[in-house]
Amino acid sequence: MSIKIGNAPCSWGVEFADDERNPDWKSVLSDCAKAGYKGIELGPVGYMPEDPAILGDALAEYDQTLIGGVVFRPFHDANAWDDVMDGSVRTCKALVAHGASHLVLIDSISPRRAPTAGRAAEAEQMDQAEWTAYSDRIRTIARLGAEEYGLTVGIHAHAAGFMDFEPELERLLDEVDESLLKICFDTGHHSYAGFDPVAFMKRHMDRISYMHFKDIDPKVKAQVIENRTNFYDACGQGIFCNLGQGDVDFPAVRQVLLDAGFEGWCTVEQDCDPTLPGTPIEDAVSNREYLESIGYN
Repeated sequence: MSIKIGNAPCSWGVEFADDERNPDWKSVLSDCAKAGYKGIELGPVGYMPEDPAILGDALAEYDQTLIGGVVFRPFHDANAWDDVMDGSVRTCKALVAHGASHLVLIDSISPRRAPTAGRAAEAEQMDQAEWTAYSDRIRTIARLGAEEYGLTVGIHAHAAGFMDFEPELERLLDEVDESLLKICFDTGHHSYAGFDPVAFMKRHMDRISYMHFKDIDPKVKAQVIENRTNFYDACGQGIFCNLGQGDVDFPAVRQVLLDAGFEGWCTVEQDCDPTLPGTPIEDAVSNREYLESIGYN
C-alpha cells in the first residue's frame, strides 16, 4: 500500500481566503513541513498566491507537494453561479500549474441546513426541480475539472450543506457519471452526519479517489444532537477532535484502503476555529504520529 499523508490549511483555521484572522500562508507551509508532512492542499483559492512562480518557489522551499484544492462554494444557490464558476476555474488553473491532481467539490454551508447538521430526519430537503438544477451545477463543474483540466474530481459531503447525508451522496453518485465525478471521502463529516464511514467505504471504495481524514468527538456529537445545536456552535464546542480520539475507526479505515489497493494521498483536515486557543502545529504532529502508530508511513 502506497499511501501518502498530507495536510491542509483548514488545520490552521483557514476556511476563507479573505478572513483577516488567517495566518500567513508561508507560515502554514513552514508549519506543515515542520510537522513532518510532505504534501498540502491549496486551501481556499486566493489564500495562497495565484502567481505560479511565487507559489512554486515556496512549495519547493518547504519541500511540499500540492495535492489538490477545494471549491467550497454555494452550489445550492442558483443566484451564486458566478461565484461557484469563478472559484472553480481559478482553483483548476492553480492545481494544473503545480501538477496537483484532486479537485474537490463541496456545497458550502446553507442557512437552511446549518440548524439541522447531524440530524438527517429533520433536515430540509430540496424539491425535485431544485435538486435537478443543483445536481446539474455539480455535474457542470465536474465536467469542467475532468474534461477541460484533466483533474480527478471528487464530491465531498459536508455537514450543514445540501450534500451532507449518505442518501443525498448516493443519489448524486447514481445521477452523475463516474468518469466525471468520484468521491473525496471525509471520515469525520460522514460520522457527524450520523452514518458509518467504514461501512460506506466498503460499499463505494471503487469510486473513492481521495480521502480526508477527520475525527469526531462522540461526547460532543451526542450533546449537539441532543441539544439541537447548529453547525457553527458545534464547531466552537470542539466536535472535530484529533485523530484517534473520536469515534472514527481509523485502523478499520486503513484496512479497507489496504484491501482495495488504494494508492495516493490521504489528507488530514483538523478543522479548527482560529479564535479558540490551541497550537495547530501540535495537532498536526499529533495526527501524523497517530497515523504512523497504526501503520501509515
